[in-house]
Amino acid sequence: MDRMKRIPITEQDPKVRATNFDEVCLGYTKEEAMKEASRCLNCKKPMCVTKCPVSISIPEFIQHVKNGEFEEAARVIARSSALPAVCGRVCPQENQCEGKCVLGNKGEAIAIGKLERFVADWARENNVNVAETKPSNGKKVAVIGSGPSGLTCAGDLAKMGYDVTIFESLHEAGGVLVYGIPEFRLPKEKVVKAEVENLKKLGVKIETNVIIGRTVTVDSLIDDEKFDAVFIGSGAGLPMFMGIPGENLNGVFSANEYLTRNNLMKAFREDYITPIKAGKKVAVVGGGNVAMDAARTALRLGAESHIVYRRSEEELPARAEEVHHAKEEGVIFDLLTNPVEILEDEKGWVKGMKCVRMELGEPDASGRRRPVPIEGSEFVMDVDTVIMSLGTKANPLVANTTKGVEINKKKCVIADEETGLTTREGVYAGGDAVTGAATVILAMGAGKKAAKAIDEYLSNK
Repeated sequence: MDRMKRIPITEQDPKVRATNFDEVCLGYTKEEAMKEASRCLNCKKPMCVTKCPVSISIPEFIQHVKNGEFEEAARVIARSSALPAVCGRVCPQENQCEGKCVLGNKGEAIAIGKLERFVADWARENNVNVAETKPSNGKKVAVIGSGPSGLTCAGDLAKMGYDVTIFESLHEAGGVLVYGIPEFRLPKEKVVKAEVENLKKLGVKIETNVIIGRTVTVDSLIDDEKFDAVFIGSGAGLPMFMGIPGENLNGVFSANEYLTRNNLMKAFREDYITPIKAGKKVAVVGGGNVAMDAARTALRLGAESHIVYRRSEEELPARAEEVHHAKEEGVIFDLLTNPVEILEDEKGWVKGMKCVRMELGEPDASGRRRPVPIEGSEFVMDVDTVIMSLGTKANPLVANTTKGVEINKKKCVIADEETGLTTREGVYAGGDAVTGAATVILAMGAGKKAAKAIDEYLSNK
């Protein structure tokens, strides 16, 4: 075996998977996982761990996999992460743990993410219960939002003996894991529901259909329901638009709405009656992971699917794996292209999108070269559906209805980076509600830090 080359992973054939919503990546077999794990050098100073936002003891769990000790591997991961089957699938490992792997300097980094996924899936399939909790300490914590930061914070506090209740505004727990990320990247029943069930085994209670700021407020949780601390993990569910003419036509979606209809409300399944406009030719405006998700979803719903992005391929913010998968499946990339107007037919529906060609100028504040329009390069794309995927902002509802919790210019909750403490004692926040749209694992890291800080606060109180 060549130590420099990673064991390849099986994926569904692109032609087949472009027509279904089953998971693209099929995961390692036991033998493949053990072989891949045996490439690990078990470094004395593991750099991979320094880049893991939840500090998983990576070489330790990989050594267990190498020896075929999968339950022990699952226990090592469970000490640090409440959502291993999710992270193994959606983390940007290439610029985190795997980006620091020593083998990556000369060859290919260890497939840490795929090994984490293997261990989590094995533990689930073999009903291994890794839940370990301390005895109850009689203190109550409320967690707002059941996305990655809320789930992580709740799990860590439950392990420490706290009585934790999660309040979720939608009818199903999981946050962005259920409404945002498509089934073909993250299966809902098999993976997300199972991870949520694991939290319930730790004693976490989840109340759905509760909108904090409408149904109840943070103040009433503290004053009337006697919660000792509150964690706000309400995410960033507020879509952004370009502000160009025609953006309010029928047939224009935010990626958020499009993906929520499909993922949470199961529009792709024939036994559900959720309406969704599949479209014959769809333009997804944007270049991030969410744009790839929307374009690959539209493709599976039967449309000719285009990514329209104003910079070049080098600047695409999406993960390389997502871009690669989208191309394999047949998504068309219209790069250095920027929409300036959406055109309507006589019935008020989209009939086309006027765009302008761009060229890259000097780098801007983000360090990427700034796209500049080329004069006289306007043309019309013949599309019937446009999906805007330009990022999301935090929903200010929770902060606006809570005394003493301040937000910044971007409407994000102001919270200490190390502890998650907001401007009000006993109220903590983390994840996209604080940072604006970011990654699952960074939100988990914030939930973890907040749980530690809440424990210190309540232990000393």
